[in-house]
Amino acid sequence: MRIAYMVTSLGVGGAERQVIALGERMAGRGHAITLVVLKAAQVEQWATELPVIHLDMRKSPAGVAAGLSRAHGALRGFAPEIIHSHTFPANMAARVLGLFHPGAAVLSTIHNVYEGGRARMTAYRLTDAWSAHTTAVSTAAAERYVRLKAVGADKCSVLTNGIDTTEFAADPERRAEMRRELGVGSEFQWLATGRVVAAKDYPNLLRAFALGSKAEPMSRLAIAGEAGRSELEALKRLAEGLGVEGRVKWLGLRRDVPALLDAADGFVLGSAWEGMPLALGEAMAMEKPVVATDVGGVREMAGECGSVVPAKAPEALAEALVAVMRTSPEARGAGGKAARERILESFSMDAKADEWERLYRRLLERRR
Repeated sequence: MRIAYMVTSLGVGGAERQVIALGERMAGRGHAITLVVLKAAQVEQWATELPVIHLDMRKSPAGVAAGLSRAHGALRGFAPEIIHSHTFPANMAARVLGLFHPGAAVLSTIHNVYEGGRARMTAYRLTDAWSAHTTAVSTAAAERYVRLKAVGADKCSVLTNGIDTTEFAADPERRAEMRRELGVGSEFQWLATGRVVAAKDYPNLLRAFALGSKAEPMSRLAIAGEAGRSELEALKRLAEGLGVEGRVKWLGLRRDVPALLDAADGFVLGSAWEGMPLALGEAMAMEKPVVATDVGGVREMAGECGSVVPAKAPEALAEALVAVMRTSPEARGAGGKAARERILESFSMDAKADEWERLYRRLLERRR
């Protein structure tokens, strides 16, 4: 098959990493792959050996038209059978381009329960006929978009994110080395990962950690994720006001998340909304106890292998943090092994690649 993947950027986010991982596996299976990226190359973005076309699309009518024209030229030379797009801007671009490439099946993927307000939902609804099929990364996301009539129920299915269980595997030596680097001794080290954006609701996490650390003073929190200066300063002020500034370490953008997870004793996600959080699955693959808010596909991924609490409820989140810290190391270890088994059985990247390949073939058979 000839597959063109379209994504808004290759910035260091979960959706972007998922696209690259999928594309690389499809290339390894002998399919012809190209990546079409709406934005220009960024200083910080995921690396890949796949061929990449950056459209440098600007946020103006003329800029969008110029970007689509460049994409059309590139796709005309590549002659894709499948155009698989991810997130709202790329989904819209792919649907338009599909009109000029009738030989290709357009497949849209929604990565979050919230990809924008009414205008975007209307755009999804009006262009639904231009897409052969739409997938969502969680049942929660699929149900919401169908309920909003942004996607037709007969054209929507759920195909969850995949986790690279080879990259995310526990390593005792790496754990010891990273704990030394972070200056962690006998304290219970929590880790949170993800860009500092509204969806991640770091204020909720900080308030919960402050409450929990009163009950368990020997606890620390590390946060790894890209942050704007003003957003980071606001969070630091909040941590100071809560009296936990000395217990919170801001790591910024990191590319060594497996090592950070090794160093951690537990993983926490305090989000206000999500699609299917890769970070949660990665922590489970690393055999870590996880505490997360009940948003998007969190419960679908965690199953019985984590503590799931309401969003925007720092008291409930704090209780779950304390409960994990007061659990015996043996019990935490057993729970961690069960979590990894769940990821291996239901969310491994190789298994997901099989599912995508079967879906691609069904779409092509339907067109024939």
